Order: sequence, then structure tokens, then C-alpha cells
Amino acid sequence: MNTTDPAAVLLCYCSCPDEATARQLAETLVGERLAACVNQLPGVRSTYRWQGELTTDSEVLLLIKTTAARLPALRSRVLELHRYALPELIAVPVTCGHEAYLQWVRDGVE
Repeated sequence: MNTTDPAAVLLCYCSCPDEATARQLAETLVGERLAACVNQLPGVRSTYRWQGELTTDSEVLLLIKTTAARLPALRSRVLELHRYALPELIAVPVTCGHEAYLQWVRDGVE
């Protein structure tokens, strides 16, 4: 699939500091049709360097299903609502999958 195609389905990763933040983001993104579905995976342990210090935190990972056309608006909303100064938002193209599900994602963000 051509990832520059606006209908291309994307899987976005976004880590959140807690379940309340994750739930708010998930409900907002789906409610505003920026995402068709958001999975919330609690219990993630993230280790990273922030402001020169090694840090390990518990986080909730969001798996966000959207399309390339909706990514700019989704990105803006995540940056507006997220509590982190530098939120993780990584979009990966879905190059293969169950076509009926992928169409459901496309339909869910129109």
C-alpha cells in the first residue's frame, strides 16, 4: 500500500503517564473520529534518558488506529492534550492486514 495515500491505515504508538491520561486521550481521539480504535496497554515500563538523567517509569501505551489523512489532526490533538512536554507519537504504516478491518478503520475516521 502507498503510505502517501490518505486512505493508508496507520498504527500510532503513544505512551501516557497514567491510566486517566490514556483514557482521556483514547476517548477524545475516537470521539472526534481522529482514530477508529485505541487500545490501552497498562503496565508498560519505559527506560529513557530525559534532561540528562536515566529514568524508568510506569506508563500506559496507546495503540491508535487511524489513516494518513487524519494523522495531522490527531497529532495536533495529542500535543494539545498530553501531559508530557515531549509526547511520544510514532506512526507506522500498516502494509498488510485483514482488509475488512482496515476498511472499518477508514470508515471510522471519516
